[in-house]
Amino acid sequence: MSESDSTSGASTSATSTSTIIPCLRYRDAVYAIDWLCRAFGFERHAVHRDGDAVRHAQLTYGGGMVMLGSVAPDSEWGRLVVQPEETGLRVTQGACVIVRDVDAHYARAVAAGASIVQDIADQGYGGRGYSCRDPEGHLWWFGSYDPWTD
Repeated sequence: MSESDSTSGASTSATSTSTIIPCLRYRDAVYAIDWLCRAFGFERHAVHRDGDAVRHAQLTYGGGMVMLGSVAPDSEWGRLVVQPEETGLRVTQGACVIVRDVDAHYARAVAAGASIVQDIADQGYGGRGYSCRDPEGHLWWFGSYDPWTD
């Protein structure tokens, strides 16, 4: 991006803390919400359910957020999304979450059954981190490197 391009985007609201929010779909979104909170430390911000179907949920971590819902292959958005097991666990996007104590976070995730993909290690660009999969195969990166301050 050229220097002039960096100012051509839309302005952000003064009340927004996150301007990019990953969106995920889960076959068992009710379980996924509980697991993500227990394993990764997310907090429920909003959960809109219709029985066992999660129509829309917002989970926060610090100043960040992920949105998620139940798999809905007949919806307009759902027809555009596949689940990790449908692609051999290959993904085109993953969420990166900045954590203060990456070693404690790693221990919490392992204790909850997260599948570690890249073991915890110091990174050449700074910080320390690891990657893992949640129970439905979504890829996550957790690390201490903060590109906004480092």
